[in-house]
Amino acid sequence: MFIRYNVFTIFWMVIILLLTLTPGENMPSTSLWDELLSLDKIAHLFIFSVLVFLMIVGLSKQYAYVYLRKYALKISVITGIVYGIIIEIIQQFIPGRSFELADIVADSVGCLIGLGLFFIVYKF
Repeated sequence: MFIRYNVFTIFWMVIILLLTLTPGENMPSTSLWDELLSLDKIAHLFIFSVLVFLMIVGLSKQYAYVYLRKYALKISVITGIVYGIIIEIIQQFIPGRSFELADIVADSVGCLIGLGLFFIVYKF
């Protein structure tokens, strides 16, 4: 039953992993302001908000693990943030990719947006 309710989360995590760890071309350096408002950061916000939303829904609906169901909100947000940090750490070893603190911030904010989206959709 766990997999049944979390298949979309697992699928989305694999997509994130494939997209973020695929070797890319070196991007020209930009100013900090341009970096914070870039399309890349908006993409990070989006993919991690969807991840946390799917994870909360999946963990809340499954009945196999009561602990996961009870603490679905906290587990989902923490897992999303840690997942983003791990991906950023791994990226420094991928050609054409690099560790960016701004990406971790965007991932974390995206996780919180996903939490907010869950409350908007399911609680109101």
